[in-house]
Amino acid sequence: MSRATGTRAGLSLGQVQTLDLRFQDTPGVVASAVFDTGAGLALVDTGPSSTLPALEAGLAALGARLDDVRHVLLTHVHLDHAGAAGTVLARVPEARAYVHGRGAPHLSRPERLMASASQIYGDQMEQLWGEFLPVPPDRLTVLSGGEAVQMGQLEVLPLYTPGHAVHHLAYHVGEHLFVGDVGGIRLDQQQTPRAPTPPPDIDLEAWRASIALLRGVEAQTLHLAHFGAYAQSEAHWDALLANLHTDAERVRAGLTAGQEPQALSDAFTAALLSELREEGADLPERYAFACPPWMSVQGLTRYWQRQAARAPAAASQAGR
Repeated sequence: MSRATGTRAGLSLGQVQTLDLRFQDTPGVVASAVFDTGAGLALVDTGPSSTLPALEAGLAALGARLDDVRHVLLTHVHLDHAGAAGTVLARVPEARAYVHGRGAPHLSRPERLMASASQIYGDQMEQLWGEFLPVPPDRLTVLSGGEAVQMGQLEVLPLYTPGHAVHHLAYHVGEHLFVGDVGGIRLDQQQTPRAPTPPPDIDLEAWRASIALLRGVEAQTLHLAHFGAYAQSEAHWDALLANLHTDAERVRAGLTAGQEPQALSDAFTAALLSELREEGADLPERYAFACPPWMSVQGLTRYWQRQAARAPAAASQAGR
């Protein structure tokens, strides 16, 4: 029997394991999830190439290797989720990547994505993310959401879940629901989930609709890239919605009051980290690795500015 078939010592068919990618040597902030399909392993998000050694170490602890991977399920193409996808496929010729149609061009032609990221991270790009190799188009399965995909002995249902990114997918596999970033950041059981809202695609209405879709899925376990596995529960989604509203209103209020961008970012960060500190002493520092608060301010600022720009057009249409 080849290594790409059958189960591994730490993986029975359909059972999911969380792999801690130890981003920037910090445990518990960025994860990949792995499960055995019966015809090779499936990875949900690869993390960046800078964490590939941790990914390989996590697989080895389960008695597996990167060579065993046959399916790379990407929730979206942000670097902390999909940065290593091209590298994994280059090293494993039998593997395929799965991605939403609006994200696929960024995988096969990543120049714009990398140029945009370079404007944010500058000379830290290599240290943070490592290489981002293109994925050949013929090794991409392009999804729209809603179509069932057979992977070995398992059926995988991708779900279109925009809000965090216009090309975001969640994946439903049996009792498991992989929610990427639209399910929020939750680094510990005691932490209430928070919405990561970096630019450029934040859409609060779409995010609320995605939450409504996901909370109705018949699954027992939510798998978050940031970080780990939690019960599928009304409490999780209610808390995420409440925090999404709180964070968005903080930014809106600051913009309405005419706060300078740095002052707005500083006030938002202080409030967020104070709330996290009440839930766990180590949460503020870890959260900053998972989603720097200033990036969430930028994404929400862009959202509110778009809303303001649309308001005159909407009023004009209503008056016709």
